[in-house]
Amino acid sequence: MNGRDLHFYLAGINNQNFLMRDKETGSWWQQITGRAIYGPLQGAALKLVPSDELSFGQWRIESPSGQVLAPVAKYTKEYDSNWEPDVAKLPVVISFPGTELKSRDIVIGLSINGAARAYPWDTFAKQSPVLDRVNGTPVLLVLGPDSKSFRVFISRIDGQDAEFFRQADTSENKDWALLDATTASQWNFQGCAASGPAQGKCLDRIFALKDYWFDWRNYHPDTTIYKH
Repeated sequence: MNGRDLHFYLAGINNQNFLMRDKETGSWWQQITGRAIYGPLQGAALKLVPSDELSFGQWRIESPSGQVLAPVAKYTKEYDSNWEPDVAKLPVVISFPGTELKSRDIVIGLSINGAARAYPWDTFAKQSPVLDRVNGTPVLLVLGPDSKSFRVFISRIDGQDAEFFRQADTSENKDWALLDATTASQWNFQGCAASGPAQGKCLDRIFALKDYWFDWRNYHPDTTIYKH
């Protein structure tokens, strides 16, 4: 922060979204927003580092020589192997009645220039690829070859809006691929054209978060919900 390294640790849970505390100033930070909500740095925000939410299998295909974070041996006994199942059983302390989504429905949330939208996971998984427009920006949401991983891109090729659709599987070609309606190029899950007139070009990525509906809605009160 402002050129100063901060070291964080888990300090608590707020509405089932964890709080971090930095050792240098004692400020408390909200996980989902990356903002300091209490302490000397209140109001400051950490810089977002884009990341993927991929299955381990998909990640290994793309990064065969990648490194995996290993448990710290001296803290092994403190790790909770059932953390996610246990948290899922906790009562939801905030809810938003009047919406079509249930509190623990999974959504993909994204925000573009202040406009937020939530994509119900079940709807997205059935319709992928999903083409939409958020605050004037064309977006493309795609489910990966493993039917678990996902990515979101700006749906433009050379500055022009583009439409994409899944390439039908054939006996000759069963690889996962997208085709664009403009150049008929073949695009991979990394958002890059692997063949065709657009070969070598890549779509710009959009950061998106897989989250519970109640959590996304709590921190994005003006969010809309995608409807096909």
